[in-house]
Amino acid sequence: MTQSMNKAKVLFLCTGNSCRSQMAEAIVNSVLGDCWEAFSAGSHPTDFVHPLAIKVLSEIGIEHQGRSKSIDEFQGLSFDLVVTLCDDAADECPVWLGKGRRVHVPFSDPAKVTGDETEIMAAFREVRDGIIREITQLLGQPISFGG
Repeated sequence: MTQSMNKAKVLFLCTGNSCRSQMAEAIVNSVLGDCWEAFSAGSHPTDFVHPLAIKVLSEIGIEHQGRSKSIDEFQGLSFDLVVTLCDDAADECPVWLGKGRRVHVPFSDPAKVTGDETEIMAAFREVRDGIIREITQLLGQPISFGG
């Protein structure tokens, strides 16, 4: 129905580009890929995608092969929407000076959660599920995964 050339482009930004922005990129490309093309980057990329971000994505059937990227890779490109995902002053949310409408949708950083494995996994799932709810609604196409 929709031609790939007509896809809208969204860029997700956070500090490390290892958890939140990676999950948002993977979710949008997986479930809204017919009309959105998602990218992600960070102001201080960690050079890895957090293994628990990959794990909670796989729990909902998304196999993500992303890599941590610097915001510098996207300078000069145009996006239809740029979404910052940092939650508070503890995060240095990147500033996007390029083209594209900017929106802030805050999520806490699950990589900063301490506790046992159950508590940490719960934090990653909470962020993943929040991204599914809020980002797909923001993009005008709410979706849900059974459960």
